[in-house]
Amino acid sequence: MTKIDIISGFLGAGKTTFIKKMIEEAFVGEKLVLIENEFGEVGIDGGFLKDSGIEITEMNSGCICCSLVGDFGKNLNEVITKFHPDRILIEPSGVGKLSDVMKSVIDVEKEQDVKLNALVTVVNAKKASKQMKAFGEFFNNQIEFATTIVLSRTQSTTPEQLELCVKQMQELNGKAAIITTPWDAIKGEQILKVMEGQDSLEMKLLAEAHHKAEEEEHEHHHDHDHEEHEHDHDHEEHEHHHHHDHDHEEHEHHHDHDHEEHEHHHEHGENCTCGCHDHDHEHHHHHHADEVFTSWGKETPHKFTCEKIEEVLKTLSESEEYGMILRAKGMVEDVNGSWIYFDMVPGEYELRDGEPDYTGRLCVIGSKIDEHKIEELFGIA
Repeated sequence: MTKIDIISGFLGAGKTTFIKKMIEEAFVGEKLVLIENEFGEVGIDGGFLKDSGIEITEMNSGCICCSLVGDFGKNLNEVITKFHPDRILIEPSGVGKLSDVMKSVIDVEKEQDVKLNALVTVVNAKKASKQMKAFGEFFNNQIEFATTIVLSRTQSTTPEQLELCVKQMQELNGKAAIITTPWDAIKGEQILKVMEGQDSLEMKLLAEAHHKAEEEEHEHHHDHDHEEHEHDHDHEEHEHHHHHDHDHEEHEHHHDHDHEEHEHHHEHGENCTCGCHDHDHEHHHHHHADEVFTSWGKETPHKFTCEKIEEVLKTLSESEEYGMILRAKGMVEDVNGSWIYFDMVPGEYELRDGEPDYTGRLCVIGSKIDEHKIEELFGIA
């Protein structure tokens, strides 16, 4: 099975730099083919990438989204037959529509043992607003169809610029993962996990919540059919997962990969635990696995303080004003540049230091949760 990743992005977004990083850090050991489709005369980045020992098919006679659509499928078929690669990276022209490139690959799927894997769009965070206005549909199409949006130049944006950019991306595409952390602060293999849908915080927490509920039911001798729950479990995960729920993603099932194997934890000086609310535990003790869990998930580049996160967790842990909260988890950037990782179950919570994530992520799971009030509580409404 050959995986096909499409790395799109507007002219000058940083696609080639991103591809080079991924080749050096994430695709090592894979037999890889890069297909470039430069708009115009000669693929200027061809020589730059040939040094990596990668076979490149440069198609300079037009762009995939127009005159080359037919030829592109034929060309792709030839590449697969000739090289049998593990992965093909397609770098469309900066003015191509991602939806058109995508359709061409889906056609090839019918003939070859390949799967459309990741749809990545690289966006210059400093220019996104202007490009959105200037190029309209062409720019927006690349955002709307992406499964992962990688922001470039985030280290040179102000916090306000970055948050506005993320908000604009989320308005166009509420399901894509948006990588906001500067590229030199995260490894290519971590980005690959995001691209392949293996790093979904919400799916992990939903799975944990169901698993816990099933265990408790078993203890309380509820006579339910376990098989049925497993089916519900899958169904609920897909229904409530907001960020990676793409039609074309078989890889959603890989949520058992544990992102935390890449972290280096340092216990926080004042380890914030408050286990004195045992009555809360009692209150949540009789959840059924077939009860509908709802989840609120938010990706944000917003910077927090330990005090703010602790205040939020204390409130969620002690108050029912926000719904019946079963779990809260996240990793966010601290105002001082480090990263805060937090975890809450009813009655207790913990904060610790962690490695930079691809963006700040918050997730709250429970029953009858008030999403807007939770956003306001975190201060990102």
